[in-house]
Amino acid sequence: MTTYKLDETYTPEGAYTYENSREAVRRLPFPFPDDEYMYSMNLEPHVPAGEGALKARFDIDEHYVSECRHRAATIDAAPGVHYLALPHMMEAQWDMLELIFESYAADYPQHFTLTKNGNEWRWQNRLLGLDDTFTFGDPTTLPYEPLEYATRQAQGEFVVLEEKDGTLIIGAGMTTQRADYSLRFNIGMNFTEFHGPVPKLHTMGILDRALKFLLRMKPGHPVRRVNWSLTVNPRLETSVETLPDWAPDRATVTAENAGELVNLRIELQPLHRLPRSNAIVFPVRTYLVSLQELVDHAPDWAKRIHRALASLDPELVDYKGFHRYHAAAVEWLSHHDDGAPLASGYPWYPDGIQPG
Repeated sequence: MTTYKLDETYTPEGAYTYENSREAVRRLPFPFPDDEYMYSMNLEPHVPAGEGALKARFDIDEHYVSECRHRAATIDAAPGVHYLALPHMMEAQWDMLELIFESYAADYPQHFTLTKNGNEWRWQNRLLGLDDTFTFGDPTTLPYEPLEYATRQAQGEFVVLEEKDGTLIIGAGMTTQRADYSLRFNIGMNFTEFHGPVPKLHTMGILDRALKFLLRMKPGHPVRRVNWSLTVNPRLETSVETLPDWAPDRATVTAENAGELVNLRIELQPLHRLPRSNAIVFPVRTYLVSLQELVDHAPDWAKRIHRALASLDPELVDYKGFHRYHAAAVEWLSHHDDGAPLASGYPWYPDGIQPG
């Protein structure tokens, strides 16, 4: 049974009290299937897999309450920075509210209940102590816009893309956990524009293939992928707007303290086509785990990340933003890798790499 942590902090002001239990580490969607990592779209059907983060449509874990509290504080501290929606995206907002609430109620009935009587809906969120009634389709019956209301109660980022002129355009988003980008700058960009900085995507043809695939998506047939990066300290919000606050931390990492300071940032991305608006939602469910926690609770995963980082393309190191402490992280991890052979495949595959 999951014990939900109420008072964790994700900022230096709160002294970074976030930490993972052993169970939380071993249920992660670990993103390294092989000893060498190459960027790819790695899309697969989003169907239940295993007993960890891929069991539900939208995963929640022991950090659910503290992340929702962090989201509320982050939004309130900088209005108009973390949540934005273009005026014509209201139908997609209602699609999103329905998708999140129906998914949570189906996958976690002990915590969430959605009751429908025509357009009169009742939403009960026992983890956050909410019991609200509203009229579906009437935003005046909610305390916030539908997308903001729903995603204030969800873990992860949610970027909503509208299909227009043969591409996908960012039309709305809840992004209090951004990694090195600005929602205010990116909103209105098309698929090619907001993926432009990723190295080799164009020359390898990945971007064109991904767009063609996404445009063929149908409602009720979600797909998923995993992505990753590294970050210093368990800080969820590392946006362009707050760069001066967190960028200096990258200079504090050494080969001695990397295990404590460096966190693997895993992104589980379950994409859905929305039924009414025909928009596509791009969620980014973020997990943070320190290198020390991997060594302590998932030693085979620690060996795998050592090998993947040691052989990583320098262009990806630069793009992902950890070139300043990449060598220190590899050096620290090297002391916890005995070179033993490891299984190939994601951990949710029958023969994939397990935590160890």
